[in-house]
Amino acid sequence: MKYLFTYLFILSGYLVFGQKVSGENISTPQPVHQLRIYEIPKENKQVFLDRFRDHALRIMKKYGFTIVSIWESEFNEKTEFVYLLEWKDEHAMKMAWEGFMTDKEWKEIKTRTAKQYGNFVNEIEDRSLKLTDFSPEKKLLK
Repeated sequence: MKYLFTYLFILSGYLVFGQKVSGENISTPQPVHQLRIYEIPKENKQVFLDRFRDHALRIMKKYGFTIVSIWESEFNEKTEFVYLLEWKDEHAMKMAWEGFMTDKEWKEIKTRTAKQYGNFVNEIEDRSLKLTDFSPEKKLLK
């Protein structure tokens, strides 16, 4: 009975503090990935791509964005711009987005290009992706 109590006490510590029960090491937090899908008007596709390449990427870098890859997609007759981000954790993701969205230069660029070209984005899908415990381990952050 004494050993059962000790085992249950240790097990509850593992569960409460996020330690792996199967190993001796404390589990390390997995990075959070973020999938961003922008539906963009076909008439402004190139202007959108130029603005993202020439301005957004540079400004995002200031705030610690790690962009894994960027794609273009045609889905259900919609033109899409898709990119995958990787973050150390959710807090880093939140802080970086706050900085980026309130960046004075980025706000000015968005205002200026919207006046010149009109609508750039019809809709944005934003998904946070968390690895499952059975996912093949692929660390993208260097």
